[in-house]
Amino acid sequence: MKLVIAVIKPFKLDDVREALSAAGVQGMTVSEVKGFGRQKGQTEIYRGAEYTTNMVPKIKIEVVVDDAECAKVVETIQQAAHTGSIGDGKIFVAEIGQAVRIRTGETNETAL
Repeated sequence: MKLVIAVIKPFKLDDVREALSAAGVQGMTVSEVKGFGRQKGQTEIYRGAEYTTNMVPKIKIEVVVDDAECAKVVETIQQAAHTGSIGDGKIFVAEIGQAVRIRTGETNETAL
């Protein structure tokens, strides 16, 4: 099993969710996060005053998938979240040792 973590622009969430649902992904965890990469923040204008924020709002999506589905899920997220501009985000893939469905006690792939 793999944990796919994607950090994307907030306005791309619906596109990514719809694409993953169409690809057969049955569940995901979504968090509102802040951070920075090469952008080093952004400049905004609020009530006529310009100010710089060093943390950019992003959305973090976490999906646990079977090893065989991982490449398809990564490609789906990449295509759905792509805008071509700086700050599109990142996708990380990590190994998962065990998963347990609390309600039934099912483990690993059957718990997904």
